[in-house]
Amino acid sequence: MSESRTRYDISFDRIDSVAAHAFLSQSYWSLGIPLETVRRALENSLCVAVWHDDAQVGFARVVTDRATFAYLADVYVLDAHRGKGMAQAMVARLHEHPDLQGLRRWLLATKDAHTLYRGMGWTDVPDPSIMMQRHFPDVYQ
Repeated sequence: MSESRTRYDISFDRIDSVAAHAFLSQSYWSLGIPLETVRRALENSLCVAVWHDDAQVGFARVVTDRATFAYLADVYVLDAHRGKGMAQAMVARLHEHPDLQGLRRWLLATKDAHTLYRGMGWTDVPDPSIMMQRHFPDVYQ
């Protein structure tokens, strides 16, 4: 197998909003999200992507004030590229990003990746009763 077929590149500068939309609009957490909404979210977030053979195969973003708080969102790796540590690599790059140092709190929501995130130093919210939300699950329908 040639080097170009096994190489993955992680980039903060090269983000394909159409590729992100293709995945996110089918995901359980943002089913039906419009492309323009994805583009606006990316413009207002710190994003990272994994590239393979000129295709974006993974993505993650952080919503942050870059001073006290960060929310990790929209982490995915396409099925054909899973199991190679790409999600962990993206999250590690975000953890190490200079704009995200010294934050008091990071949060995320996940339905099925608790083990993955625990392996990267994330913990359960000790008292989830202090957390509140405004949630509009059908906003994209």
